[in-house]
Amino acid sequence: MNEITLQKICAELETYLIGKKFGKIFPLSRFHLAIDFRLSDSQYLLISVEPSAPRLYLIKRRVRDLEKLAKNSSPFVLLLRNRLANAVLQKISKTENERILQFDFSSSNELGQVENCSIVIQLTGRSANLFLLDKNNFVLDTLRETAGTGQEVGDRYAPPERRNAETSTREKESETFPQANFKTLSEAIDTHYLEIEVEKAFRAKASAARAKIKQETSKQTKLEKKLKQDLENHGDAEAWKRFGDLLLANLVTAVREGDKVLVVDYYQDSTPTVEIRVDENQTLTEAAEKFFKRYTKARNAQTEISKRLEALDLKLKDLMQKHLRLEQAIEESDENFITDFLGAKIEKIPVKSNEKQTENFKGAKRYVSSEGFDILVGKGAKDNDFLTFRVARSEDLWLHAADYPGSHVVVKNPNRSEIPQKTLLEAAELAAFFSQARSQGKVAVHYTQKKFVNKPKGAGVGLVSLASFKTILVEPKVLQKEAN
Repeated sequence: MNEITLQKICAELETYLIGKKFGKIFPLSRFHLAIDFRLSDSQYLLISVEPSAPRLYLIKRRVRDLEKLAKNSSPFVLLLRNRLANAVLQKISKTENERILQFDFSSSNELGQVENCSIVIQLTGRSANLFLLDKNNFVLDTLRETAGTGQEVGDRYAPPERRNAETSTREKESETFPQANFKTLSEAIDTHYLEIEVEKAFRAKASAARAKIKQETSKQTKLEKKLKQDLENHGDAEAWKRFGDLLLANLVTAVREGDKVLVVDYYQDSTPTVEIRVDENQTLTEAAEKFFKRYTKARNAQTEISKRLEALDLKLKDLMQKHLRLEQAIEESDENFITDFLGAKIEKIPVKSNEKQTENFKGAKRYVSSEGFDILVGKGAKDNDFLTFRVARSEDLWLHAADYPGSHVVVKNPNRSEIPQKTLLEAAELAAFFSQARSQGKVAVHYTQKKFVNKPKGAGVGLVSLASFKTILVEPKVLQKEAN
């Protein structure tokens, strides 16, 4: 987040937060916090001092989703709760020419005395940090361990020293983050980072899936190599039988020289003399019997190992096909396939395409919008789950009536283009109509891309959570054009 963007965020935060009370803190990760200032419309202040992407803006989340994501509180978070509980935000100021904001709070203690303290949000790359300051700007605690003048506990706070490279980078960062058609800059930035998180999670899943199939292929390849080595160690079964036959045929005429036995090969026309190595302490009959035993073992091994190698060859070919299908799914960003792949045994990897699932799915009513977009409406709770998490793709539009039980509605978006406003309106009307709010004149409908729809652990059938969404107010209606 560059300085000019931070200036605009600062102005936006002043509009929403000044005069508001400091509420609950949700530690979303080690350096990632969401703070409740008791705003309307489920808005929270997000602060991230991750060195790779320090940022600050308002987010819109449901409290139960934040509670689900919240981690154990660190000592710093516990101190913030203790010092700032119900404190009123009086002022937000930005340090000139720095990516640093200071929030000044005031509160009353048990004796009715006013107490002042501040938090400093330092969004300065490697030195990004969150500080709690007393009324004289001395550092009481820090979220990240830090060093340097004015950066340690007990110091009077001072911005970190600039490095030449950092200064040069900031001078180049002159453009504001694009707000596009979003209502606020915070909403635009939040959507951007949510998409990054979704992409990051997808890449992690893809990497795990590749590792899984690579590990299984390596395992089967090693087994194949071992079986071939075992087959080689057993030797040529026919050679062992031939040696046994020759020893028995030459019991009288054989010539022994230590561990060598010279015999005549009567089975060849030229009757050559053949040298066979045997144990000096064995008789020729015992040696012949030993060769016949080796023959039996080698013959049986050849039969059994050949069967296993044949089956293993088929398995390796199957793994190769699955690998190709996995790479195709990764290229198509088919998260459903990869999720199923990771959750299934390697031998039972599903191969049905998402389009095939859509075609065969009978648990949804089908409509066509005025602009020709397919709209699917779930018939029941189980159908809703299947529609959302098995049929819908990440770029499809997902809708549901706000605060009322009802059908999940999905607008198919195969070309990943922007859904037209009229199609959005028609899909929202369907979501309102197929809900328990049907009898109302106007119904609020939440809508978002399917990639922002999640299934909380342990949630009941048909229940979901939304990482990000917008709301539209519509009249419940059903489309006349129902697909065949």
